[in-house]
Amino acid sequence: MSEESEQELGITESKEYSTGDWYAEVVQKAEIADYAPMGGFIVTRPRGYQIWERIQDYLDGWFKDTEVQNTYFPMFIPENYLEREKDIVEGFDPEVAWVTHGGYDELEEQLAVRPTSESIIAPFMSQWVRSHRDLPLRLNQWCSVVRWEATETKPFFRTKEFLWQEGHTAHREMDGAWEETMLRLDQYERVYEDVLAMPVLTGRKPDHDKFPGAHTTTTVEALMPDGKSVQGGTSHYLGTSFGEAFDISYVDEDEKEQTAHTTSWGLSWRAMGALIMTHSDDQGLVLPPTLADPQVVIVPIWQEDNVDEILEYAEEIEAKLSAAGISVNLDDRDHRNPGFKYNEWELKGVPLRIELGPNEMDEETATLVHRPDGEDETVDAEGIAATVDEHLETIFAKLYASAEETLEGEIRDATSREEILGTIGQHGGYVKCGWCGDEECEEPIKDAIAAEIVMVPLDRDEEPVHDECAICGSAAEETAYFAKTY
Repeated sequence: MSEESEQELGITESKEYSTGDWYAEVVQKAEIADYAPMGGFIVTRPRGYQIWERIQDYLDGWFKDTEVQNTYFPMFIPENYLEREKDIVEGFDPEVAWVTHGGYDELEEQLAVRPTSESIIAPFMSQWVRSHRDLPLRLNQWCSVVRWEATETKPFFRTKEFLWQEGHTAHREMDGAWEETMLRLDQYERVYEDVLAMPVLTGRKPDHDKFPGAHTTTTVEALMPDGKSVQGGTSHYLGTSFGEAFDISYVDEDEKEQTAHTTSWGLSWRAMGALIMTHSDDQGLVLPPTLADPQVVIVPIWQEDNVDEILEYAEEIEAKLSAAGISVNLDDRDHRNPGFKYNEWELKGVPLRIELGPNEMDEETATLVHRPDGEDETVDAEGIAATVDEHLETIFAKLYASAEETLEGEIRDATSREEILGTIGQHGGYVKCGWCGDEECEEPIKDAIAAEIVMVPLDRDEEPVHDECAICGSAAEETAYFAKTY
């Protein structure tokens, strides 16, 4: 990027009018990812992987605080393992990539490249669980999975291979497994709200869209600025179906053999796509301070007769921030002017810029500029670390408030098929309505505008928003949230 012109640094597409092209341009120009030579795959660049690592650090710490142990299983799954749970086979078969040869030799049994790992992890859980004393067993792995979807590549949203974490647990009873399911859903909600600065909705998937073999699939849903919903993470209560299929059983206190209740839960780098789509703008990437590295860039502004003094002052500010644990970069390149540096760091999403020129040096101040909106303030250099911390918190709050305003204004009611179609067609966002629970009532909406039921309320006893199904007019069983999706 160092040889690019200022014009080439900028984003040429509009987030409002050409969202898909804008998104692809931000991802590439902000050095987050590139497209791989084979369709459906991407190359994650260091700056992109750094964001993923930071999300991973938060979640991994929370998992370990709640007795989860990391592990790693092979990426290949024998066909007979995959077939033990029939719903897994039926649910993922169209997307499974198969290995049939090793070198020149045909394999005796073809191997699936994992689309998810229940079928390889569950057999070992069966071996490792014998007694009620072995439960609960909580495992997690950070890995990639492959789902051979025939869709257009959209970095972090739709790729054939993607990075994620997948947790797998076994419990004595339903109550323990359900508590686990909700704990992980809460942690996913927490990472979006406290780390990514994004409010989300929580619910569960309708029965026809739950994870193959699951009793209940819970979800966090994030609304994008273009009105589409992103499934941000899912946590599944699997009941005893996997316990029965893979013989995950234990001997209880009365020496009776019982089938374990299991869960699985996962969050992928789709969260990165949602982050980029939500906060970034026509100047480029925007990152919350929780994920940015650096969090602060210092741009010294000098002339030939004061360059040494300005740089010395900038280094003092840099040292104070670094000592306080703030990630900071002093951009002292002498072949780039301040305007170019402003544009470049804005493109890369650094939350806070500090401008230090002759006036700031003489007055022992610093000018702080917020990335999201360009708001600036000149502050005393005394106590600069604490002041910067406060501004970083303010920037995070700005990002969250903007995303919250978008979400709150994009949830609407409908009482008929025509209202659902008209509202989503005109506004996007979520449309909630009464629903009879029949999958067939989703089809007229899906066929007409490619919108679907993204979730229903977690509480199965919650009264539906309207008494009648908006599509067929029958008695409503629950509330359905319709939206277009990524």
